[in-house]
Amino acid sequence: MKRIAIVQSNYIPWKGYFDLINAVDEFVLYDDMQYTRRDWRNRNKLKTPQGLKWITIPVDNKGKYYQKINETVVSDHDWATNHWKTVKQLYSKAEFFVNYEDIFSDLYLSCNDLHLSKINFRFISAINSILGIKTKISWSSDYVLEEGRTEKILGICRQAEADVYVSGPSAKTYFDVSLANNYGIHVEWMDYSGYPVYRQLYPPFDHGVSILDLIFNEGPSAMSFIQSVNK
Repeated sequence: MKRIAIVQSNYIPWKGYFDLINAVDEFVLYDDMQYTRRDWRNRNKLKTPQGLKWITIPVDNKGKYYQKINETVVSDHDWATNHWKTVKQLYSKAEFFVNYEDIFSDLYLSCNDLHLSKINFRFISAINSILGIKTKISWSSDYVLEEGRTEKILGICRQAEADVYVSGPSAKTYFDVSLANNYGIHVEWMDYSGYPVYRQLYPPFDHGVSILDLIFNEGPSAMSFIQSVNK
């Protein structure tokens, strides 16, 4: 039984994103879709002594023009240096920051990619390696996309020879499960509730921050806080 997930790329995503990656055999970056402003594509949240802080990759946005995620490019070439300074400032006191400092310093300071999709892939792949996640990562552009919101997803599933489509719960508002049944594809919904707390700087605790927070605070034990590991 091959399990697949199909999700837009995010920048340094939260732990639930990697939980989903770990739960499937193939994870498709759905970056043929429209880029949306004020979303997770180019930003995420970090903990600070003053509360949550958004860290955002500045990108060119053509407004009303239909702009795909994989067409979106950065608008400030200093973003990576600035982000690394922020990450280092906020997490240098975390117990395991020193273990991963060289990895993330290189990820940021040698990042010359201009396309948001490639930047996100760069970080997602590196974090998968840190966590020991071996799921195959592919792109929606590797597949022929059908017409229709649900049909696009199911078409990828069928071409990838997947038996089970695993999705986040927000897709319940639009995904046609009956059509999936017609395709012979079983649908499973991720449950992001019930995550255990971990050691975190700057209380109160917040689950919805970037995975960097978990890695720097728990180090080699980070995967024990990912639910799919324990299923």
